[in-house]
Amino acid sequence: MKRTTFYIMFFQLFVLFTACKKEIMSYEGKEGVYFAMRHGTNEYLPDLWPYQPFTDIDFVRMSTDEIDFPVKVMITGPSKTYDRIYRVEVNPDSTTAILGQHYEALKDQYILPAGAVSAQVNVRLKRTADLEEKPVTLGLKLVATKDFALSFPEWHSIPSLNSGTVVPQFDATLHSLHINDVMVQPAVWSGSLQPGNRESGLFGVFSRRKMEFLAEYLGLKYEDFGAAETMPMARMMLIASDATKVLVKRYNEGKPVLEDDGRLMWMGTVPWTSYLGVPWVPGG
Repeated sequence: MKRTTFYIMFFQLFVLFTACKKEIMSYEGKEGVYFAMRHGTNEYLPDLWPYQPFTDIDFVRMSTDEIDFPVKVMITGPSKTYDRIYRVEVNPDSTTAILGQHYEALKDQYILPAGAVSAQVNVRLKRTADLEEKPVTLGLKLVATKDFALSFPEWHSIPSLNSGTVVPQFDATLHSLHINDVMVQPAVWSGSLQPGNRESGLFGVFSRRKMEFLAEYLGLKYEDFGAAETMPMARMMLIASDATKVLVKRYNEGKPVLEDDGRLMWMGTVPWTSYLGVPWVPGG
């Protein structure tokens, strides 16, 4: 009986050891590179966000005119004890951005350091006036080298990575940067347009000019209006009150603040009515 029990225990240990050995077997397949970009902003759950074939670059949310945007590249296969070379080029098939105007030239090659399984390409992007009206795209593509082939030309989404937008299938050797400075109405904005194109609410109709006014005179940022946590109703009421004082003061000084269509800027409780497309007439 004891001998039988011993054999059973030995057999179980043998099966367990064999299974573990199978699980940790070394990587088999070509060693390659792919873009590993995600859009998640939750720093506590970084592994829930799916991989994406594009990234939006919104200059309107930044306080700088140039950025070095990091694009993450990962490898398949093991790390090595020596540096290896990978290459990234501009993909002309998907690029509308202009070299020297919207971005600076990429390097001829990049280095994956010894021991690393990922690296990043810093792409220098530039904020230009035309981005306020029309976004541009900078397409990137990985190029095979003597050290790396191209991995996952047909990337399939991973079922467990399902937070946010999921793209079912794409080429992970390509990535697009959508660059813009278009200022759309932020998530939190207390204002509306009534029948007859009349502005109402605390802030009236959103405009880039109005946001620039709030930044210049009240020190606000576009990002402040991104969520109720940073822009509760009580704060919006205070902003509308302060904006009213500035607008009325400028009007009384003979230097009224105008929107792009020539109408008086309307916010809070200013003593005038504003209609979209109807310019202000001095003395009218």
